[in-house]
Amino acid sequence: MLEQFKECDTAVLLLVNGHHNLFWDRVMWFASGETSWIPLYVFLLFVLISYYKKQSWSLIFPIILLIIMSDQLASGVIKPLTERLRPSHQPGLEPLLHFVNSYQGGTYGFVSSHACNFFALVTYLSMATAKRILWLPYLLFPIAALVTYSRVYLGVHYPSDVLVAAILGIFIGWVISKLYNRLNQAIQTKASTNKISA
Repeated sequence: MLEQFKECDTAVLLLVNGHHNLFWDRVMWFASGETSWIPLYVFLLFVLISYYKKQSWSLIFPIILLIIMSDQLASGVIKPLTERLRPSHQPGLEPLLHFVNSYQGGTYGFVSSHACNFFALVTYLSMATAKRILWLPYLLFPIAALVTYSRVYLGVHYPSDVLVAAILGIFIGWVISKLYNRLNQAIQTKASTNKISA
């Protein structure tokens, strides 16, 4: 059963990585870039401040905790524990892959930090702003899917690396959004109590 899963995982990887051309090489290289999405982050910051004004700090602050939590869990805990080689470092598989700009990533790939971080962020923001910014998930989830797909396209992750990472990221985003909602409710309750007392 495990061998069949590995074979399927590799087959999907080769299918995705094998359908490449110069245009998609550039798109996927951009999607995986560490600084590529800085304009998006600036835009999101602007949107949150525009919608939430002074209350935006309580929405933005948990993002710091979320990114630290997701990144450290993926890169600092799971990768060292599992030590699963990236396909780009797998003997016998490496020669079959197409690499963009000779990029092969670090040694271990399970789970994908890119996928985990992105899905944690978009899940948190989508759930935390669900009552006010209804269009946000329609923007963010396709971007997270593109980034996740790009990791397989570039040959640096198996499909299972990004799938498990996405599920983990969604769970982390859900947890942090629940914490945010409790914090927000506590702040509003305290504010209401102070108004009544005054």
